[in-house]
Amino acid sequence: MDKEKFISFLIESGVIRFGEFLTKSGRKTPYFIDTGKINDGMKLSLIGEFYATAVGENFPDVTLVFGPAYKGISLSVVTAMKLYEIGKKTVKVAFNRKEVKDHGEGGKIIGSISEDDKVVIVEDVITSGLSIRESVDILRINGNPKILGVVVSVDRMEIGKSNKIAKFEIEEELGIKVFSIVSIFDIVGFIKARNIVSLDVIKMMEDYISFL
Repeated sequence: MDKEKFISFLIESGVIRFGEFLTKSGRKTPYFIDTGKINDGMKLSLIGEFYATAVGENFPDVTLVFGPAYKGISLSVVTAMKLYEIGKKTVKVAFNRKEVKDHGEGGKIIGSISEDDKVVIVEDVITSGLSIRESVDILRINGNPKILGVVVSVDRMEIGKSNKIAKFEIEEELGIKVFSIVSIFDIVGFIKARNIVSLDVIKMMEDYISFL
């Protein structure tokens, strides 16, 4: 996996933003990973290649890619497409709704999930691990498949519910592997070496990760 190429892609696509933000877990952070900026065919194709490579290398037995609503939906689709295009591997796709549909096919899940499936969850980032836990709960009550693990674009390397990094906490607690294409330390090292942001931003980022 070419980490530098992936970080360049994130920066050029406007996925990495600097400022003052509040994460889903309620934490204040000086940067934000917004995969909603992956909003055209070229960018979707490129990020699909990165995710498909990560899934294929780390979870070769995968039969279904699950994308939690909302950002995980497009990630799951392009990952499955690229798994086929790159390695001719056919996998199913499923994702959830935030609300229950009371007409048509009904329910909260789009796609079919069974206990025979081997699932990889695709997410944008891991912060506290909350979203991953929610996805695991959804899967357990919808088909109860074997969950192989998770692929995220960025590991924020932050503490979970205990005093452990969320990634390792999830792996121990749920017994699944969490693979990140890059970590926040990779990103800070990249922007510092290339002077592509201001010194103030670099200091802000370094101060933030020094507490991780």
